[in-house]
Amino acid sequence: MNESPPGPPGGENRPPENPQGTPAPQGGDSGAYSQQFSHNPPVAARVPEKLTRAAYATGLIILDNPAAFIMDFLQGMSRPYQVAARVVVHPSFMAQFAAALQDNVNKHIATFGQPPPMPPPPPNRPSIQEIYENFKLSDDMLSGSYANAVMINHSRAEFHIDFITDFYPTAAVSTRIFLSAFQAPRILDTLNMALQQYQKRQKGGPTAPAPPPQTESPER
Repeated sequence: MNESPPGPPGGENRPPENPQGTPAPQGGDSGAYSQQFSHNPPVAARVPEKLTRAAYATGLIILDNPAAFIMDFLQGMSRPYQVAARVVVHPSFMAQFAAALQDNVNKHIATFGQPPPMPPPPPNRPSIQEIYENFKLSDDMLSGSYANAVMINHSRAEFHIDFITDFYPTAAVSTRIFLSAFQAPRILDTLNMALQQYQKRQKGGPTAPAPPPQTESPER
């Protein structure tokens, strides 16, 4: 486990790409079909009405297994502390997300200068059980929201992250997050640490014991 702590893109639809491949009927006359298609990376995505207001996050916990990364964005500004959003992604997507955030952090520093440093985490890091005892995870958030694409923007004061499900026929925002600009470098450090630990475990093979999870205290 790893923990840490932009004007929004337009909500217009992107024209769907032409599917590639030939539909293959499944199950006789059942009407079910299987078909391959290819999409270019989204340049715009539909924003569902329920996501017109983003969730503000002050921290991040990352959990992983061989099939997925689970990112829990935390909000610890007022009680009760809560998980503001849960995003589930394929491991191959995490490196793309980290690279996109790194690019935005670099551009932010080049334009506005180095953000003030975050205070160091406390020496005694809480366990995952202790964190989730303090941060409420609502029932409707247990399964999380899937994403396979991301768009990131930033201003002087904040970073805006749209996680997207890029499915045919229209890409759509599945989760929308705001971060303070000074929190973005710590979020990036957490992403890179999660990727390094995941890659190290995968190189060890399925029989290699996983190292104990590491966590930083969430910002409050």
